[in-house]
Amino acid sequence: MDALTVCPGQADSLALADVPEPVPGPGELLVDALAVGVCGTDHEIVEGGYGSAPPETDRLVLGHESLGRVRRAPEGSGFAAGDLVAGVVRRPDPVPCGACAEGEFDMCRNGRYTERGIKQAHGYGSRLWCVDPGYAVTLDPRLRDVGVLLEPTTVVAKAWEQIERIGRRSWFDPSRVLVTGAGPIGLLAALLGTQRGLDIHVLDQVTAGPKPDAVRALGATYHHDSAGEVAARLEPDVVVEATGAGAVVFDAIAHTAAYGIVCLTGVSPAGRRLRVDAGGLNRELVLENDVVVGSVNANLRHYRQAADALREANLGWLDRLITRRVPLDRVAEAFTRGSDDIKTVITLDHD
Repeated sequence: MDALTVCPGQADSLALADVPEPVPGPGELLVDALAVGVCGTDHEIVEGGYGSAPPETDRLVLGHESLGRVRRAPEGSGFAAGDLVAGVVRRPDPVPCGACAEGEFDMCRNGRYTERGIKQAHGYGSRLWCVDPGYAVTLDPRLRDVGVLLEPTTVVAKAWEQIERIGRRSWFDPSRVLVTGAGPIGLLAALLGTQRGLDIHVLDQVTAGPKPDAVRALGATYHHDSAGEVAARLEPDVVVEATGAGAVVFDAIAHTAAYGIVCLTGVSPAGRRLRVDAGGLNRELVLENDVVVGSVNANLRHYRQAADALREANLGWLDRLITRRVPLDRVAEAFTRGSDDIKTVITLDHD
């Protein structure tokens, strides 16, 4: 069986390998893979900067943004052959910590979790995969061509949940939202914002192409000025930061409306220094009751929220986010970055 593999920690080790077909364990689903998405984490693993293989091997099967169709489901599992499904990425640590014990494994405190396709567990980048029904989510059959967007949508579903929970510490009636970054996370964050009836503004560097077009098709406003200028002009109630660029992050934090909430979803590279008016920033955060919160990963609740959001979305709009579909036997092409890329998807079915 073909699988997309890499030796974590070794650059240029990406390879299409022949691996044994999986044998479902007791109660597990057997799933025919349809597609996996490629994201920045996958690029980092392929470049040798991140990831770890399962203990019994030095190679890791990649792929955490999954989509498949159930081939075989045990009786009483809640699934049936033919169901369109995605697998959850993270598994709670075996200790477990308090958060994992409560099902909030996206908030694991001791770091002993595993993640399929990322950390100590094989991913979904093979022709067949198995999954415990407790870590699988059913998608609307109409999402066959775009359901691979579920996992990145879970990230922003969690981000919006965090924003709204924090907002409810007092009266909270946000109107204007700034999303920084028009990659998949930023655009999906904008989608969930429009589904909430908010005035959405998206900032990115490009001036033309699929990203501005996708923003406008969503009914949102696109900007490509400097982050500081745009944020100062808009004074957003909420910022969803999806670039990880230090200057953008601090410009966003410094220019929210009073009681502003900034949710950071982009991971910044270490070692880059900025000159920041720390005193002024602290003063504004305190005097305006502002909040800055980081958010990463997702648990089962967010997967279900994301599935609902995709079901309600315009399929044509979702489809425009997938700018390249690359078959598994040409997988190297999926890891070359294109200037107009939003989301690259590796197809694993034989259709």
